[in-house]
Amino acid sequence: MRNLKLTLSYDGAEFSGWQVQPGAATVQGTLASAIGRLTGEKVLPQGSGRTDAGVHALAQVVTFVTESPVPTENFLKALNDFLPPTVRVLEISEVAADFHARHAARAKTYRYRIFRGAICPPFLARYVWHFPYPLDEEAMARGGKLVEGEHDFTSFAAVDPDKRQEEASDLKAATNARRIFSSEWARDGEEFVYTVRGSGFLHHMVRNLVGTFILVGKGTLQVADVTRILEARDRSAAGATAPASGLYLVNVEY
Repeated sequence: MRNLKLTLSYDGAEFSGWQVQPGAATVQGTLASAIGRLTGEKVLPQGSGRTDAGVHALAQVVTFVTESPVPTENFLKALNDFLPPTVRVLEISEVAADFHARHAARAKTYRYRIFRGAICPPFLARYVWHFPYPLDEEAMARGGKLVEGEHDFTSFAAVDPDKRQEEASDLKAATNARRIFSSEWARDGEEFVYTVRGSGFLHHMVRNLVGTFILVGKGTLQVADVTRILEARDRSAAGATAPASGLYLVNVEY
C-alpha cells in the first residue's frame, strides 16, 4: 500500500464544493473518479478541508491510499489527462503511511478578492466579488487586525445543524476557538484583497469575516465593533456571508 499526497488546484465555480454529494458535481467526486479510472480502485481522496460550492483552490492538499505501482510522475500526467481542465494536479509525492491531509495540517491561508472598479470584466466575474460602492478601506484594514490572535469565532461560524467545521486542522477540536496568525487587507490594482492565515477555519468563517469587514467599510459598523462581535459569540451579531466567488484556499502548512 502507498500513501500518496497530491497538491491540487481548481476552479470551484462549477462545482458544488469539495465534498461528495449525491447527484452533484464535486471536486472530491471528480478526483475519485479519475483515480478509479487509472487504478481500478474505489478510493475517496481526503482533502485538507472542505471548500464550499463556488470556492476556488490554488493549492489544496489531498491524500489517498493505493495499491497501484504506477510511478508518481506517471500518476500525475495520467490524472491530469482524466480530469477536466478546471482541476489540475500540480504535484504528487509518496508520504508516510500515517500522514493525513486534514489531520496533519497546522495552518492554512485563504485569500478573498474584491473587485472595486465600476465595471467588472466578464472573464473575471466568477473569481471576485464585484463591489464598486464606496468603502473606507483603511478602516477595513484596521478591523482586520483585530481578529489576530486566539479567539472564539462563534460569531463568524455558519449556523449548521451538524455544526460542521469546514477547515478544522484538528478533528478533535470541540470548540470554535482558532488562532489567526495574520489578517490583512491590501490594494492590488482595482482589487482590494483580504489574506488570512490561521490554525484552522470554521465553516463560512472567512466569508463571514469579509461580510463583516464590508459593514465596517460602509460605516454601518465601527472598527471597534469587530471586537464586540467576537466577544458576543453570536452569529447574528456579524455581517452577512460574502459570496463564494472571491474566496481561494491558497496554502496548507504541515
